[in-house]
Amino acid sequence: MNSPLVIPLKQAEEPRDLVHRCVQALAEGRLVVLPTETIYGVAASVLIPEAVERLAQLKGRKSGHAFTLAIKSGEELWDYVPNLNRVGWRLAQRAWPGPLTLVLDFDHRASAVQRFAPSVRELVCPEGTIGFRIPRHNFVAEVLRLLPAPLVLTSVNRSGEPPAMTAEEATQRLPGVDIVFDDGPPQLGTASTVVRVYHDSWEILRAGALSKEYIRRMAGAVILFVCTGNTCRSPMAEGLCRHLLAEKIGCSSQDLENLGVTVSSAGLEAYCGESASPQAVQIMQERGLDIRNHVSRPLTERFVLEADCVFAMTQAIRDAIISQWPEAANRVFLLHPDGKDIRDPFGGTIETYRVSADMIEEAILRRLDELLLLVDSGHTDP
Repeated sequence: MNSPLVIPLKQAEEPRDLVHRCVQALAEGRLVVLPTETIYGVAASVLIPEAVERLAQLKGRKSGHAFTLAIKSGEELWDYVPNLNRVGWRLAQRAWPGPLTLVLDFDHRASAVQRFAPSVRELVCPEGTIGFRIPRHNFVAEVLRLLPAPLVLTSVNRSGEPPAMTAEEATQRLPGVDIVFDDGPPQLGTASTVVRVYHDSWEILRAGALSKEYIRRMAGAVILFVCTGNTCRSPMAEGLCRHLLAEKIGCSSQDLENLGVTVSSAGLEAYCGESASPQAVQIMQERGLDIRNHVSRPLTERFVLEADCVFAMTQAIRDAIISQWPEAANRVFLLHPDGKDIRDPFGGTIETYRVSADMIEEAILRRLDELLLLVDSGHTDP
């Protein structure tokens, strides 16, 4: 058996050439070892049954032990799991790219898995679930971007043996692979965390780089309030919502994050680092709430895309958010259920702030049941 070709990535004069070389090798049915942020993985094109079958033989993979698919983006997940639930969406949106493998139920009749050869389906989804991963490694990301379909990606070892942490170990663990792309020791040096997602909960199947506490936060509800400067209305809404939710659930406001619930705020035209206005602080103190530690922040794409619900104080703010991030339109709402604008009290009297806070509290109380539905979805593991 010939030794695999080892190609050092760090010595490449033109990294793009190596990306194309890797893509070509995979398209030809070669087995390629790739670096990731966790451990080294060996990949085969899902479109070439012979390559996937050869990988299974090389690994000594037992029947029913499924391979993971490496995909290029979270959006691609919908092609394979069109019935993706809220918990799966949250974890994919917030923890990818990264050291997380998601194991999801899927409807085989509506999934792009139907395009795979029967022998590949048997190795990827033998029991009605599929595992997915998006590694956080630039070389792998570029390779995946140029491929027409996912990669079968698995650890570089025989089943039951320790995985390869270096390119040298990869050539020793699986000498039958064709090419090894060497990028030195992985950043994390431990396997991805494997999370099984159910209808409204999750379970860690294999401990790894991500902690249980991190998974709980990523799987939990994120509620975001947006005003203009993030010093008046949205900080008051954040404080009121946190208090009212905790009261309804029967816990303290500080315990909400332990349950995986994040309530936050941002401003469409905010500067970083400003405190809540003195009037907003005073109005919240009248209600027994303390927002003196609030620090303003501008609204960003990540905040919008990770939130389950974005509540805008006015229709103009809602329109501006949707104009900038149209893909989030179905999750951006006017806070007041009656379609009323909650106007900016900045520069007004303390009574102006009091009226604004009253409207915000009324709106949150009327939306409390729908917010509780978000909270009840995915904040605990079985």
